[in-house]
Amino acid sequence: MDDVLKIAGKAFRSRLLIGTGKYRTFDEMRQCHQASGAEVVTVAVRRVNLDRTSESLLDYIDPAHYFLLPNTAGCYTADEAIRAARLGREVGLSHWVKLEVIGDERTLFPDNEGLLEATRVLAREGFVVLPYTTDDLINARRLIDAGAAAVMPLGAPIGSGLGIQNTTNLRILREMITEVPLIVDAGVGTASDAVLAMELGFDGVLMNTAVAAAAESVKMAEAMKHAVIAGRLAYCAGRMPRKLYASASSPLDGRVSS
Repeated sequence: MDDVLKIAGKAFRSRLLIGTGKYRTFDEMRQCHQASGAEVVTVAVRRVNLDRTSESLLDYIDPAHYFLLPNTAGCYTADEAIRAARLGREVGLSHWVKLEVIGDERTLFPDNEGLLEATRVLAREGFVVLPYTTDDLINARRLIDAGAAAVMPLGAPIGSGLGIQNTTNLRILREMITEVPLIVDAGVGTASDAVLAMELGFDGVLMNTAVAAAAESVKMAEAMKHAVIAGRLAYCAGRMPRKLYASASSPLDGRVSS
């Protein structure tokens, strides 16, 4: 494909972003990353051995091949998320951050107020901020005003595998927000979910559990690669109009008569 995903001026050929959690082994994670074709790999700052004194998932991610995107998973306040982002930058991971400020432990829904506060602070400090948020248009606009380089609305609760639950809100987001990329983050369960997200016009999909928890994770990673490509191609191609009644694919007009 000729079109690329651009975030904060950086171009990526793949529109699939992938995580590092819940894999059975580090080697399985490495194989899934390779099979997915992803270029962006998210790493939870709070859940990784940053001093490299013992085996770490970072040993299985080639920074020359993948773009590391630190995330603030597990942070429940703006202050915690800001500290995690700063730590990720200080240890050399990146000045980019997938920003999470969780508001509820059971649903893992984001705390929109805390997310907005952390976005403002980190954007002022020169971070490229990609906030995980709800599928709410007003909040998305506020995040953009605060300096977000992309907006990452959930499709369904994190790790649920329920797929896209509110296509109406996502369609509204896509129609109303064009100044920054929109990336569906959370809820994808299988390839058809990724296709739908891309057919809605989203610029990318971030996933983790859908691949890591699959019975055969490497195969699912490859399926997701093709799903994102197919959904993007279909969106760019423009689907045929929906019609209530049948329309012959081989019209009788102009046929040879006996």
